[in-house]
Amino acid sequence: MSEWDIKKLHILRTLREQGTVTATAEVLLMTPSAVSQQLSNLAKQLGVTLLEAHGRRVRLTDAAHLVLRHAEAVFAQLERADAELAGYLQGEAGEVRVGAFSTAVPALVVPAVLQLRRSHPALEVRVREAEAAEAFELLSAGAVDLALSLAAHAPSARDPKFALLPLLADPLDVALPAGHPLAAEPGLRLADLAHEPWIFGGSGPWSEITTAACEAAGFVPEQAHSAAGWTAILAMVEAGMGVALVPRMAVADRRAGVITRILSADQPRRHVVAAVRRGAEDGPAVARVLTALREVAGA
Repeated sequence: MSEWDIKKLHILRTLREQGTVTATAEVLLMTPSAVSQQLSNLAKQLGVTLLEAHGRRVRLTDAAHLVLRHAEAVFAQLERADAELAGYLQGEAGEVRVGAFSTAVPALVVPAVLQLRRSHPALEVRVREAEAAEAFELLSAGAVDLALSLAAHAPSARDPKFALLPLLADPLDVALPAGHPLAAEPGLRLADLAHEPWIFGGSGPWSEITTAACEAAGFVPEQAHSAAGWTAILAMVEAGMGVALVPRMAVADRRAGVITRILSADQPRRHVVAAVRRGAEDGPAVARVLTALREVAGA
């Protein structure tokens, strides 16, 4: 029977995700030569060729992909074992590390933490703010136990590494300067703003969400200004420099000189998901945090 080494399998999986030996070494805090040596040893243990030259790089062989397909089931089972053991050893205690994008922290994570402090005071939640896409990288690397992200930037539901759990459909409202001619327009539609200057990020999820929503309404938004943070975006809206789509979860950042209107006729939304490494969702500590997040999202 072949010898399946969990540590070496983890290195092989990381190489598949990162693409190069150098990037794999950086993620795992190893040297490139150590990564190559471990994978060479794994190939000998399994009796198959795992890597082949591809220009100046290497790529995984069909045998390597076969090995990883079975290894994913092993990793998921180990996550379940860790979760069950944690429940046995810790009971109501434990620690859950949560990675969440900026607007989800005050709107979802903080209320959930406050709720858990009352119901499970021995459970510690550590929060790390991360961009929507970065949250999955942290989850995959084991730096967080639970990630809050946007469905548009989530891996496929068929990805064997993660379990995705829908949390919230967050409506997008339009922010207008208080004196804008359309600020009090009844039945305001997104298409009514087709010729307005728009403010949104130059790249990343919010740029894509704004562009997609406007294109669905029949126009391509003219980007007058670029900003990533809500404080900057709403300050520019207040100054009359343009209009912007804002998530309803960002209500805490709204300003007195900004009017937000609900686009009832063509309400765009962004979908928020929670993700864990597959098999870990049944761990008692993670399950309690997920329950608290669902309750906050439902409210």
